[in-house]
Amino acid sequence: MTDPYTVLGLPRTASDDDIRKAFRKLAKKHHPDLNPGDKAAEAKFKEISQANDLLSDAEKRRRFDAGEIDGTGQEMPPRGFYRDQAGAGGFGGKYERASAHESFVDMGGVFSEMFGERRGHGGGGGGFDMGGMPVTYSLRVPFLVAARGGKQRVTLPDGKTLDIDVPEGTTDGQTLRLKGQGMPGSQGRPAGDAYVEIHVDPHAFFQPRDSDIHVELPVTVSEASLGGKVKVPTIGGPVMLNVPAGSNTGTSLRLKGRGLLDRKSGQRGDQYVKLKVVLPEQPDEKLKEFLESWEAGRAYDPRKEMEQFT
Repeated sequence: MTDPYTVLGLPRTASDDDIRKAFRKLAKKHHPDLNPGDKAAEAKFKEISQANDLLSDAEKRRRFDAGEIDGTGQEMPPRGFYRDQAGAGGFGGKYERASAHESFVDMGGVFSEMFGERRGHGGGGGGFDMGGMPVTYSLRVPFLVAARGGKQRVTLPDGKTLDIDVPEGTTDGQTLRLKGQGMPGSQGRPAGDAYVEIHVDPHAFFQPRDSDIHVELPVTVSEASLGGKVKVPTIGGPVMLNVPAGSNTGTSLRLKGRGLLDRKSGQRGDQYVKLKVVLPEQPDEKLKEFLESWEAGRAYDPRKEMEQFT
């Protein structure tokens, strides 16, 4: 069983800020978009994302530290659980039926064992007659699948796979209901429902904020100084953006209606593009010569506004 603290390289005394910094550092290194075709990086990214999901949630972290859940967030059976169940005639009312207003936990394996044990006594169930129990699953979804909508496969405890339709605009923590995909009912009663909690993977450069998307766009010195049209990625595909002449690092431009779909209002957010002027990776002698000649006689102090605070 993987320890989320070990996955993120943190001590158990780590602060929330320590967890956030460790996750961001590892996510940038192993993100699938930055490591195309690298299955090991993809697996590692899923592992660190799962660890971050648990440790960044105060209640889940408390429960993990207390031994109530494991490193994947699944319930740990209390001591004596199976012995208590056997002593109660195989069922004994030692569970609570989940409802739409409760937090579902993945008890699929436990319910299977309990149902199987009960069916082993008397064949017909001895008067035990109820519908199937609901179960819950956790499913990681790539950011663009959640943003655009699409299919994602989930494997159930019995080995069966389902292709789930992820609606456009699905958000992190949203729960999808799969009717009749829970535990089977007794004596022909209908199966319960399955509830799939969606965890959206962070993207390499798209940063969602409510229904808006923010992205930092690198531009060249000439593009910022002279202006012009540049290609910008959006969740719907690349579009051309007009960069005004004289733009600078930090200049923010808006692409209306290029954000996420708000499923409650039916409206789509905007995409905000923050420019970042980037110099060539390799030294450019001509650019250097030009700047040296341009700088002479044209001194300006970009830090002048800071003087009042010192």
